[in-house]
Amino acid sequence: MRLFLVSSLIFLLGCSSSDPSGTDGNGDDNGDGPPSNTSYEVVEAFPNLSFSQPLDLQHAGDDSGRLFVVEKSGVIRVFENKASVSGSSVFLDIQDRVDDSGSEEGLLGLAFHPNYESNGYFYVNYTAANPDRTVIARFQVSTGDSNVADVGSELQMLTYAQPFSNHNGGQLAFGPDGYLYIAVGDGGSGGDPNGNGQNLSTLLGSILRIDVDSQQNGNNYSIPPDNPYADNNQGYREEIYAYGLRNPWRFSFDAENGNLWAGDVGQNSYEEIDLIQGGGNYGWNIMEGTHCYEPSSDCDESGLEMPVWEYDHDLGNSVTGGFVYHGPTLDNLTGWYIYGDFGSGRIWALDNSDPDNPENTQLLDTDILISSFGVDADNELYICGYGGSIYKLEAVE
Repeated sequence: MRLFLVSSLIFLLGCSSSDPSGTDGNGDDNGDGPPSNTSYEVVEAFPNLSFSQPLDLQHAGDDSGRLFVVEKSGVIRVFENKASVSGSSVFLDIQDRVDDSGSEEGLLGLAFHPNYESNGYFYVNYTAANPDRTVIARFQVSTGDSNVADVGSELQMLTYAQPFSNHNGGQLAFGPDGYLYIAVGDGGSGGDPNGNGQNLSTLLGSILRIDVDSQQNGNNYSIPPDNPYADNNQGYREEIYAYGLRNPWRFSFDAENGNLWAGDVGQNSYEEIDLIQGGGNYGWNIMEGTHCYEPSSDCDESGLEMPVWEYDHDLGNSVTGGFVYHGPTLDNLTGWYIYGDFGSGRIWALDNSDPDNPENTQLLDTDILISSFGVDADNELYICGYGGSIYKLEAVE
């Protein structure tokens, strides 16, 4: 994704707000949106805690009341999910294995196994050096302390080369089907110079789907039999679930219906929100959002999946995918997809219940570098601020 504008002049990302978006210059939708008598603010969820470049927030699904925050350098911190919590502890420290030297490199994602409470397995997504690569690895919690992982338990599930330091994807999540989904960027640089987005023989530029509970062909995972390219004879990577993506930094599953939402970071002009379908081609680098990436070229849109929503760089320059809200406190937002932008700090709510007429409403224009969203065991929504704080939305009556 286009993270970390702070430290350098990085990324060639994009965003969008074109005719289909129906937004004005303030990003406000022309439809009704969430009830107009409700406004929102962001507040620090854990005012006594601070983190170093937090990139992800997860819960373990074990009824422990804990949250886990991923720090870019290679540390996962754990703490009790209470506003008054006064400290966090180190759950995992793999800084010696993580290459976080580039603005988009580091420990990028975390997912707990659906049976974590019984098997203690969790999975991480990180970049490593010599050679430059992404590592998807499994770790296990220690037997003596549930707040400390066994750093020596690493089992590398999957690795793949990274030709450049940016566009590494990062998200890990288990779907309702129990399979592990993995966000993979196009390999970096600008404009997808190696054509990875449209190349099914590489893992790059895609969302992968693997079965971590069985092994196959010498790998520490197997291919789900209903993956779109399972058992193909064309040399396509069988792990691929969807492709044609530039940098799907954050994706999530709707907790109610299982829909897979992704924010795909754009190039120079447009950011997009996609509903991911198995076997779907999301267009990069033929398209950027709903627009031909190179307008002068013969742009064939046939067979491509268009985004649910897009916005242009007047509104932001690095989309941070979020969640469909099903939490207990913001009733007016239930069923709306909440997402933001790292560069501008804007937060929006998107309603796609009528796919022909989606509604998008700007909730807030903040100064937060929104690196990620996360939910707790009750589906309450949190916002990771790259500056070090975790926030949540609150309604202002």
